[in-house]
Amino acid sequence: MAEKDPEGIIATDPNDNDDRKCLIIRKLLKFNPKEVFTWQLVKTVAMGQGLAALICGTAVTSQYLASDYHVDAPMLQSFMSYTLLCLTYTTALLFRTGDGNMFPILKKRWWKYLLVGFVDVEANYTVVKAYQYTTLTSIQLLDCFVIPVLMILSCWFLKTCYRPVHYVSVCVCLLGVGAMVGADLLAGRDLGSTSDVLLGDGLVLLSASLYAVSNVCQEYTVKHLSRVEFLGMVGLFGTLISGMQLGVLEHNNVANIQWDWRIGLLFAGYALCMYTLYSCMPVVVKKTSATAVNLSLLTADLLSLFCGLFLFQYTFSGLYMVSLVIILVGFIAFNAVATTPDPTDPIAPSVGREEGGYDNPDDVIEEGEHTGVSWNQRTQNEEVPAGGRITKM
Repeated sequence: MAEKDPEGIIATDPNDNDDRKCLIIRKLLKFNPKEVFTWQLVKTVAMGQGLAALICGTAVTSQYLASDYHVDAPMLQSFMSYTLLCLTYTTALLFRTGDGNMFPILKKRWWKYLLVGFVDVEANYTVVKAYQYTTLTSIQLLDCFVIPVLMILSCWFLKTCYRPVHYVSVCVCLLGVGAMVGADLLAGRDLGSTSDVLLGDGLVLLSASLYAVSNVCQEYTVKHLSRVEFLGMVGLFGTLISGMQLGVLEHNNVANIQWDWRIGLLFAGYALCMYTLYSCMPVVVKKTSATAVNLSLLTADLLSLFCGLFLFQYTFSGLYMVSLVIILVGFIAFNAVATTPDPTDPIAPSVGREEGGYDNPDDVIEEGEHTGVSWNQRTQNEEVPAGGRITKM
């Protein structure tokens, strides 16, 4: 035990250090890998890499449109994706009864979903515009700003309590991104413009912040309300907002497109990848968290690079494989230890519960599970919100 010497200075008992060492050794000896590397963890990693593969699909189709056909219409691409969401999920809301119908939802929360739709559309648009002003390296590095912002917002608004292992895991993932950027520089892939680096970097940081807001809103919505409500409202307002921006900003670009079946196929491929990404991402967020999902998406750039080796004759570097392994190790470590909700939060979901609530306790969630607690019992004035992600080519 620590004791005070006659001069008032605290002296440390050497036996304390020996006890700590013995405790650490005992814990290591009792470590059971099966308790950490569970089937649930395997599914989480697989689902995260599935989302990364979808982003890779959007990146490849966008690269073909830009490089082979000189098409510059990112808002048209987003508009098509939001339209698909609107046609499916918003239509599904129309046929629901009770509080789950689209009109009661709009009556209660229309302005909240309008803000969420605006944030989601502008997050996609600003990162695309950044490529006109800054380099690929800057975008890859600064886009990681979404993760610390996400963690801060999750602590503030979702009352998530992260453990030291989570912060270490995030640092490991960011180290992997650094290795990827280093490989790009060695391979001479520092692509992009340098016309206004300060403006471009600012747009990337703005986009990352908007993504963080959108993803935290998405996590809150799918865990407390409904995935179909979230996707239906984002599809509705995303279609309206992106459609207006398309008419104002890109009408000349769209008019100049020399349409043929190949361009149409690339647009369709992009829209389907984004539609599938938006549809599946809430499922993964509901089972994990927005932060975990964004960590898994760090490998999307690497998957795009691997595709580029065959499709666009990129130069291979061994650092790409090192980067992939580092990011996956960090992602697995992050998901191996569960985050804990703040016990003082009156609306925090109970630990281990994966289903979300709904406005009417008698409404059944998509997975067919009941919450047993109505939305109005949790809170009547909480912010309700949503999210998404776009290609980074």
